[in-house]
Amino acid sequence: MTAQELAALLRQGMAHHTAGRIADAAALYARVLRRAPEDGNAHNLAGIAARQMGDMAAALEHGARAVAANPDSGIFHANIGATLAEAGRLPQAVQAFRRALVTRPDDAVTLRNLGQALTTMGDTDAAMVPLARAAELAPDAPEPQLAIAHACRDAGDAAGAIRAARAALARSGAQPGLADQARFLLAALGEAPAPDRAPAGYVRDLFDQYAPRFDAELTGRLGYATPGELAALLDEAGVPAARGLEVLDLGCGTGLSGLPLTRFAARLTGLDLSPRMLAAAKARGIYDALAEADLLAWLPTQPARFDLIVAADVLNYLGDLAPAFATIGMALRPGGHAGFSIETGGAVPFALGEGMRYRHAPAHARSLLSAAGLTLVAERDAVLRQEKGGPVEGRLFVVRR
Repeated sequence: MTAQELAALLRQGMAHHTAGRIADAAALYARVLRRAPEDGNAHNLAGIAARQMGDMAAALEHGARAVAANPDSGIFHANIGATLAEAGRLPQAVQAFRRALVTRPDDAVTLRNLGQALTTMGDTDAAMVPLARAAELAPDAPEPQLAIAHACRDAGDAAGAIRAARAALARSGAQPGLADQARFLLAALGEAPAPDRAPAGYVRDLFDQYAPRFDAELTGRLGYATPGELAALLDEAGVPAARGLEVLDLGCGTGLSGLPLTRFAARLTGLDLSPRMLAAAKARGIYDALAEADLLAWLPTQPARFDLIVAADVLNYLGDLAPAFATIGMALRPGGHAGFSIETGGAVPFALGEGMRYRHAPAHARSLLSAAGLTLVAERDAVLRQEKGGPVEGRLFVVRR
């Protein structure tokens, strides 16, 4: 195959890529690389496609080979930086973004990505420099303003966060998802009424980005133990742990929450909004079925199907719990059980905190159960995880239909 034919294949792949046909694009990039295994452009594009499809290992490999083929390419460094950030390798991502900016100092997207990586690392002072420059370079774009708002919130600068979130909202135009995120942040900062739930698009994007580092973050730095605690409470409530039940892991994420449920399950189903979380859950190999859907839409399509439904750290993305309890009740078989956690903190009936999760009053949660046909079986206080050096207080419940 001639160089001209390879270039034509690459252009064809890029056309598929631009049109959103990612798998088709990836197949063409692979054809190019079989004939030209050191082609930096093909590796760069293949890495982007792999990242979009959730294959982080391939994305990292292609990105590294692209940079090796052309170490002076700012765009190659920028792209592998985005992959490293998504994989949770933040110090390396910061290095890659800074390398990219040597040759592309006015790349607003890379500046924003650098600022977001520094924010995630907890260095909000350093983050504000590239974020402010990104906002300067793209004055009509909502994304830099939203990134500034989150950095200010993390730094404890509520006034700055409010200003930037309002600026993002004013610039969101035809991007309803970004507008929803800005409004939700303003509500978390007390500048707007709390909606009944977090925007589904926000939750999906949040966990898509979080998926590659989810397990390490939660079980390491955040000391997350809610799934195991809920399973222990199910044991205490007398739910049979004999692998005989039809079990639903509601908001299954990467499958971390499903591990302690396997001892209850003859069949284990996972439900989540995030496709990248579901890809990680599939790789874990513990689920018989996985579904990508919103719980409030999906549960009513499964009447009286499950013996056990468990929602670990899921209901804190919903304010009004009545619809969730109603749909859980509908999906349980008579005599079936559900276990769930809530974050607490004196909220009556619920409040949206600055962490952009809802806290619920346990008494109010109890008051909603009977209307959903559910009976309280067991409950207890628990520390759900650590956040900003302190415990996140919660309560665990087991109910029966």
